[in-house]
Amino acid sequence: MSLASFPALRMRRSRSAAWSRALVAETVLTPSDLIWPLFVTDGQGVEEPIATLPGVSRWSVDRLVERAREARDLGIPCLALFPNTLRDLRTERGEEALNPDNLMCRAIKAVKDAVPEVGILTDVALDPYTASGHDGITDDAGYVLNDETSKMLVEQALVQARAGADVVAPSDMMDGRIGAIRAALEADGHVNVRIMAYAAKYASAFYGPFRDAVGSRGLLKGDKKTYQMDPANAEEALREVALDLAEGADWVMVKPGLPYLDIVAKVKDRFEVPVFAYQVSGEYAMIEAAAAAGMGDRDALVLETLIAFKRAGASGILTYHAAHAARLLANG
Repeated sequence: MSLASFPALRMRRSRSAAWSRALVAETVLTPSDLIWPLFVTDGQGVEEPIATLPGVSRWSVDRLVERAREARDLGIPCLALFPNTLRDLRTERGEEALNPDNLMCRAIKAVKDAVPEVGILTDVALDPYTASGHDGITDDAGYVLNDETSKMLVEQALVQARAGADVVAPSDMMDGRIGAIRAALEADGHVNVRIMAYAAKYASAFYGPFRDAVGSRGLLKGDKKTYQMDPANAEEALREVALDLAEGADWVMVKPGLPYLDIVAKVKDRFEVPVFAYQVSGEYAMIEAAAAAGMGDRDALVLETLIAFKRAGASGILTYHAAHAARLLANG
C-alpha cells in the first residue's frame, strides 16, 4: 500500500477535533462489553469492604440483588458471582460446592428471580470450598487429582445450572473437564447454558486480593503451578484453548488481563471465537493504589486499560471497575 507523503498527508488532521476522533475510532468500549464480578457472603443487609480491594465489598444475597438492579440500569449485561464460604463448611473434598442450597445457589436464584434479564456467570472450581484452598481434591502429597476433581466439577456445574446460572465458567484448569461438563449439561436438559472456559489461566502473582475476598488467603498449601499455566508460555495457551473449544466451550477466557494482552490477541487471531479477559484483583488494586497516591487519574486509567482489552480482541472484560466504567461511559 502506498501513502501520500507529508504535507499532503498529515496524520494529525483526523485528531484535531473530538468529533473527528470519534468518527475514526477503531475500537469502541460500551457497558455491554463488561462483566461485573461480585463477592457473596452470608447474612442479611451485609456489606463487608475488602481491605486489599478498595471500593469492593462482599455482599449478602439481599444486597447482591441491589447490585444486580444497578447493573441492569447501567447497561451491564452479566454478573460473575464468587462465594465467600464459611470456614466451617470447607472440607478436604469441597462437598459444599454440591449443596443445592449453598450460598452460590441462593444468590443465583435471588438474582434471577429479581432481575431475570441480567446474565449470571458462575465460577466452577473447588477453591472456595476446600480446606486446602486448592481448586481441586488433593492427594496426600498435595497434588491436585485431575479426574477425581473433574467428577466433582461436573456435579458442581449441574447444581449451578439447575439453580439458574446462564454461564458456567470452569476456572480450575483440569484436563478434560469441559467435555465432561458439556455432556452432563446436555444430558440434564441445559442445552442453552453456556460454558466460558478459563482456557488460559496463568499461575499469576496478581490473584492475592481475590483470595482475601473469597476467604482462602492463608489456607493455600503450596502453589497452583501444577495446574495453572507458566507465565512464560504462549503456544501452550493456544493448545489449551483448542482443546477446550473441541470439547464444547462456547467462549474462552484469558486470565490475568493486561500482562497477557498478547495471549488475548493470539487466541482471537487463531480461533476467531468470543474471547474474554479478566482484569484480575491485583490489576484493579494497582490502579486504585496509583490513583490514591496521585500517580495517575483514576478515570483515565480505568478507561484506557479497558479499551486496551477491546483493542487486543476481547469480546468482553470481567472487571471490578465495571459499574464505575459504565457510569463514565454514560457521561461521555
